[in-house]
Amino acid sequence: MSVLGIDIGTGSCKAAVFNADGRQLAEAQRPYSLHLTDDGGAELDSEQVMDCCLSVIREAAQRAGTDKVQAISISSQGEAFTPIDRNGRALGPAMVSSDVRAAKFSREWPEEFGPDRLYQITGHTAHPLFTLFKLLWLKVNRPDVWRHAAKFLCFEDLLHARLGVPPSMGWPLAGRTMLFDVRRHEWSGEILDRIGLARERLAAPLPSGTIVGEVRADLGLAKGAVVVTGGHDQTCGALGAGAVEPGMAMYATGSVECICPTFASPVLSAELQRNNLCTYDHVIPGRYATVAYSLTGGNILRWFKEQFAPAEGYDALLATAAQSPTKLLVLPYWTPSGTPYFDVNTPGVICGLRMNTTRGEILRALLEGVALEMRLNLEILRESGCEVSELRAIGGGARSQFWTQLKADVINRPISRLNVEEAGCLGAAMLAFSAVGGEPLAALVRRWVQPLSVVTPNVDNSYDALFSKYREVYPLLRRLPGL
Repeated sequence: MSVLGIDIGTGSCKAAVFNADGRQLAEAQRPYSLHLTDDGGAELDSEQVMDCCLSVIREAAQRAGTDKVQAISISSQGEAFTPIDRNGRALGPAMVSSDVRAAKFSREWPEEFGPDRLYQITGHTAHPLFTLFKLLWLKVNRPDVWRHAAKFLCFEDLLHARLGVPPSMGWPLAGRTMLFDVRRHEWSGEILDRIGLARERLAAPLPSGTIVGEVRADLGLAKGAVVVTGGHDQTCGALGAGAVEPGMAMYATGSVECICPTFASPVLSAELQRNNLCTYDHVIPGRYATVAYSLTGGNILRWFKEQFAPAEGYDALLATAAQSPTKLLVLPYWTPSGTPYFDVNTPGVICGLRMNTTRGEILRALLEGVALEMRLNLEILRESGCEVSELRAIGGGARSQFWTQLKADVINRPISRLNVEEAGCLGAAMLAFSAVGGEPLAALVRRWVQPLSVVTPNVDNSYDALFSKYREVYPLLRRLPGL
């Protein structure tokens, strides 16, 4: 028996087929383009994304050969949604996480509703990335689309519709909309009533790992192949990394840098709320998670390459970075910040430049800055009683021994490297396999996910003094007028 996991990201979608031993049999990928608008919009053509998703499913299933795919599950980027008409056609593009046009609504609406009440229902604090505020923006700025939309679907449930099953989504993805009650596990009637949205215009939220129905599209799958609910990409990635017990966390390096710790129960504390660290469902039954992230993340390496070394490959570029800690301090806000500040305006900063500063030192300092931001989040979690003792690295950055060592040095914690290439696809595939095969997810993790090595901090590369300074820079910067 084989299963397929598909990961729908901001820049591409990937599908991978795995057999009963967790061995990857085939994969396929398709890129698509993000459209940026002058008013802060960031959009995807949802029809293009769906076409790409169907193509990679078909291609990966074909490449897997005679071991036909019995079940599919989906790991989806969060927050993005698409308005569709009664015939299932998109009425407009998907507004993705980095779209900041809803900033006004994320400031004003929570004050009217009650920020504490909003946090206690949803487990999240306000930010323009969330679906709730994007819907409010759409209602005001695209009233024709709002009126004619039969449903507003995130990418997991939109693909369900294209596969011929009732649009549903895993609880973790529902949680990222800020429309979902994370304790009652249902759409919040209180929030929906306030914004004038009927729950029938949303997909059905279901526990991750629930069989939704049989695939109706002709994609070369086994007869009777089923669709199984997945969830938010970070929690699917955490499952694919084997970060399923309290104290464990996935550490993902992609366009966004993200740490996803596992909780035994919901943690809705004033300290986490103050620092914009959410609590929502994990894909593991009965477990919860948070996400600590830098929206700049790996984008900072891409920016450096595009500006200063467009002809160099990433591996060659990283080989030119300084090998020892620098004397520079970088505040890594080349995009709006993520946790803990949720600041859409703060600028990036490089402190300590001199005439003899080298390109390699600047490159390393940029990576150090993102790692310092992640250390800040880990320290806040620790101070809130949520200690992370084991980090499991995934994503493109995890392939680099140099980059992983730099992170371990900066955050002063060991980081495990895994036998996992595509953790999002693997986590989704695990949900599919468990649903149709009956094997508990914990047992699958033990069989399918193996740490290959542990990168420990180099005691000669202590960042304690620099981290103390780092914690002081953002508050000082925010006091400067016009910044």
